[in-house]
Amino acid sequence: MPHPTSDVRAFAARVGDADLDDLRARLAAARLPEAETVRRGATGRERWGQGVPLADLAEVVDHWRTRYDWRSFEARLDRLGQFRTTVDGLGIHFLHRRSTRAGATPLIMTHGWPGSVAEFVDVVDELADPRDPGAPAFHVVVPSLPGFGFSDKPATTGWGIGAIAAAWVELMARLGYGEFVAHGGDWGGVITTVLGGRFPAQVLGIHTVTAQAPPGLTMDGLTATERAWAQQTQDFWGGPRAAYAKQQASRPQTIGYGLVDSPVGLLAWILDKFAEWTDTEDSPFEAIPVDRVLDDVTLYWLTRTGASAARIYAESHGGVNALDPELRVEVPAAVTVYPRDIEKCPRRWAEQRYRQIVRWELADAGGHFPSLEVPEYFVRDLRAGLTAVLAARR
Repeated sequence: MPHPTSDVRAFAARVGDADLDDLRARLAAARLPEAETVRRGATGRERWGQGVPLADLAEVVDHWRTRYDWRSFEARLDRLGQFRTTVDGLGIHFLHRRSTRAGATPLIMTHGWPGSVAEFVDVVDELADPRDPGAPAFHVVVPSLPGFGFSDKPATTGWGIGAIAAAWVELMARLGYGEFVAHGGDWGGVITTVLGGRFPAQVLGIHTVTAQAPPGLTMDGLTATERAWAQQTQDFWGGPRAAYAKQQASRPQTIGYGLVDSPVGLLAWILDKFAEWTDTEDSPFEAIPVDRVLDDVTLYWLTRTGASAARIYAESHGGVNALDPELRVEVPAAVTVYPRDIEKCPRRWAEQRYRQIVRWELADAGGHFPSLEVPEYFVRDLRAGLTAVLAARR
């Protein structure tokens, strides 16, 4: 049974005032382009047809410069508990919130891009110490991916999804968690799949909102809805909407210069995805408070991780570090599909990789960032999924 080690150090996020002053000065001096040339009077999604509309971006930039409070976010991270440790020569930052409940289950939650630990700060407390005494409780660990946030930036290649999953097993062992459950979405969902497939001795089961089917499956036997899901996913990855991923997979250094040098460029690059991938009719701020998005964007900015975070695409899209098409997950798995997510995997396809799906849930609302868009539902659903996973182990 693993025991906690001394190679885990408390960490406090303390950005200097000079960095915050520099951010505000850059925002004040930003050079913005002319307005987009979409149809006059366009509304809703059409208004975003060429990317982030000028009026929307200018409003968020002004809020960021004059009203956003980074120190409040720093304090929230500190209250949850921040730590760092070194795994395979790389410093890993993580949140760790132990439950006060006897018998709580260790849970590791992995974010994706353009996310960060900011995705989960609003749900950690409720997962660790639920208000409902009958709800399951978890010791919650939320690491920052390598190259993201307060984790170190890899200086060499090799930090793809497999290396990250192995590092998470080591991290949990250092915290004394020899067995645990795992949740993830986006890249976090892929890493969670690797955890369940490669480390069944440590991983009791998984919950994912980004199920990964093996390649090459046919649409034979799919329902009309599932066919539409498969077609939408194929259209996404084969079309211009996936240009961001192709850029970050092939030229992360090139796009990185703009992301690290210009806060407005970084904001637009990330806000575009929050807008397109969130279950809203127009602005992402219909579902996610603007300060929650700015928590995420400011974390990227202050840690200068625009380039290093983009490299997860170069490390894990294709080649030896990509998700193994032959990998199978034998531990119990729970899957939730959100209606406005960019990938929706048919159950028949998912069953070819996840061989013991114990709960399959279709959410009524939500997109790619459910912990931010529908946090109360997200917590209930995650609890239900992990309860089913743990029951299957008995």
